[in-house]
Amino acid sequence: MAVRKLSLSEFDAIDYYLIAIHTSLENYRLAYNINQKLPILLSKSFDFIEFKTTHGTTFFSKFSYLMETTDEEWTLIENKDELYEAKSMSSIDLFSEKKEKITSNVYFIPEMKNVNYFLKVENTLLLVDEIVSNLNSIKQISTAYVVEVEKIKSKNNLIF
Repeated sequence: MAVRKLSLSEFDAIDYYLIAIHTSLENYRLAYNINQKLPILLSKSFDFIEFKTTHGTTFFSKFSYLMETTDEEWTLIENKDELYEAKSMSSIDLFSEKKEKITSNVYFIPEMKNVNYFLKVENTLLLVDEIVSNLNSIKQISTAYVVEVEKIKSKNNLIF
């Protein structure tokens, strides 16, 4: 009987583009502007991306578009979220204590803290340079560029 070996590198192949977007727009306004420039219809997804940290759990919102005929998928993800934590501080008197609200920032891709959003594009027929050019033509976007996913340490966060 022949033994067949599978290499894990066959499953690690990156078959999507990741585009970093720098903008001060709210997520719904950015999705609207992208829908105007590209032939897609991003819509708010009700399933959030859940992250567990030492301080608690945070949820990243996303906008997505799936064209079932070509299996083309676009996902717009926020890179930064704030995590609120209530900590008990010192007692004010015998029967009450002071609670302090502590906020901390959690990043979807921690190596790229200056990026506001990521656009993950899978199985598209469009050229990535054309996508980036259309994104950069939006007035409210400072810059958009392709990220080399192989160099990101936390690329497992992109599996959802």
